Amino acid sequence: MNIAGLLVLAISFATTALVSFGGILVMVPEIHRQAVELYGWVSDAEFASSFAVSQMAPGPNIMLMSLVGWRAFGAAGLIVGTLAIVIPPGLLALAMGRMEVRFAASKYLRMARESLPPIVIGLMMASGLITAKIAVEGAVGVGIAAGVALFVALTKQNPLIPIVIAIAVGVVAGRYGYMT
Repeated sequence: MNIAGLLVLAISFATTALVSFGGILVMVPEIHRQAVELYGWVSDAEFASSFAVSQMAPGPNIMLMSLVGWRAFGAAGLIVGTLAIVIPPGLLALAMGRMEVRFAASKYLRMARESLPPIVIGLMMASGLITAKIAVEGAVGVGIAAGVALFVALTKQNPLIPIVIAIAVGVVAGRYGYMT
């Protein structure tokens, strides 16, 4: 068992989780930077595959870190990656909840709270751009991503509709050599 690698994984995921305003999606660029570029735990393709599985599978979105940990260090990495992403922010949320109750009337707390939505939106936008760069390839991939985004943004229909259509388009395009 690679204890040093597991420790780096735990510290990397825990510190990223502590600044993940906006949830898992805003952490994707930093997790990618660490897992692929900095430590080489997984390749771009493995990261993209793990991201896709974590987003499509039922259950919590934190599955991405669990999958990266598993690909890098096996079952021990899965456990360490999952705990590192859950425990530190959970403890921080508990402390912040208590502090919010204690300082509920503070104008500074109100101002800080009001500054968070634009921060989260900016992080989510960056995450979308970075994730698209690693996961979307070729004209068909761009078309699928744009089509799904436009459908979801402009209609009030169930997102399952563009998902099924996009999968069918991807399969047909792949069958005829337009997708790898």
